[in-house]
Amino acid sequence: MISISNLTAKFRQRYGTEPRLFHAPGRVNLIGEHTDYNDGFVLPIAINRGTAVAIAARPDRVLKVWSLNLDESIELNLSALGPGRSGRWSDYIEGVAAALLDKGAPLTGADIALESDVSIGGGLSSSAALEIALGTALISISNSRLDKLSLALAGQMAEHRHAGILCGIMDQFTSTHAIRDHAILLDCRSLASKAIPLRLQGYQIVICDSKVRHSLASSEYNLRRKDCESGVKALAASLPGIRALRDVTLTQLEDHRALLLPSVFSRCLHVISENERTLEAAKALAAGKVVEMGKLMSASHASLRDDYEVSCSELDLLVEIAESQPAVLGARMTGGGFGGCTVSLVERRKVALFQENVSRDYHARTGIVPDIFAAEATDGAGEVFS
Repeated sequence: MISISNLTAKFRQRYGTEPRLFHAPGRVNLIGEHTDYNDGFVLPIAINRGTAVAIAARPDRVLKVWSLNLDESIELNLSALGPGRSGRWSDYIEGVAAALLDKGAPLTGADIALESDVSIGGGLSSSAALEIALGTALISISNSRLDKLSLALAGQMAEHRHAGILCGIMDQFTSTHAIRDHAILLDCRSLASKAIPLRLQGYQIVICDSKVRHSLASSEYNLRRKDCESGVKALAASLPGIRALRDVTLTQLEDHRALLLPSVFSRCLHVISENERTLEAAKALAAGKVVEMGKLMSASHASLRDDYEVSCSELDLLVEIAESQPAVLGARMTGGGFGGCTVSLVERRKVALFQENVSRDYHARTGIVPDIFAAEATDGAGEVFS
């Protein structure tokens, strides 16, 4: 966990000034995976892990940024920002600053120290937590104004332009808009959202980090997106007016199966069925129907594994072990895939036993000790007052 007092003390020691503190959360998507860039529906919560930024304004146009996690520092000039794409963490810093300037936010230089307790590449949106924490901090100390949606879009723009990841809007939207003890049902086309109360009826959301990060993740993510676009293009010949897979029903997909390559059909099948599961899951959560929610989560994982093919043996194993526990209603991989985390719905009073059993069995079969923790639904980004 991040110690705000420790971050503040280290900032004072390094820069010799008093900082303001900001925080943005990571997120876990309960269901609705790879639907966001298909104009579909997602159901995430912000989690009690994120990125904290200590910051103080400078009289010039220079950003001096120190990462406590990496013990590395960079220096950027707001008047001469580069194109990114270096593959380093500086891409995100540069990308956020450039996106905010593009949106008309006047920025001042700043001394910055940042720290995160979201595992990188774990599918819990460490990049969005960084983007939104930094964006919130830069806007605030520059006495600028930017609404939450514009800030989320700036984070997404940074990801696209400077990091080269064609992500949807879910991660940044959740980090800015989240409400404590609620999930967000987000329509990724209209960006209309609805707060869904987490009526978990004695159950707990538990995250298991596989500690596996396969190098396929980024390249395969972009390939899946291209497969979906290919599917829409082929289907549009017979279904005029469709803009995304969001507009296609399962019946229509099956009726026009011959138009699609088998692999593209499978990708489309996942996205369309996942949208249906997500809408059903939101209803189930709001009504306190946790058994139904668990079944939908498990069905989502099967679809991600078999149709979208973004799981991996370690994630499948974690889900298998989790679902073998008597206190579990459902489990699924979460995030882009090819490693990262799973999310399970576990009876609250048996969470400790779940952690013990899953950790033991996963380690016995992989040699890896997973990171397992209970997730609480928290608020979105904001200033931290000690």
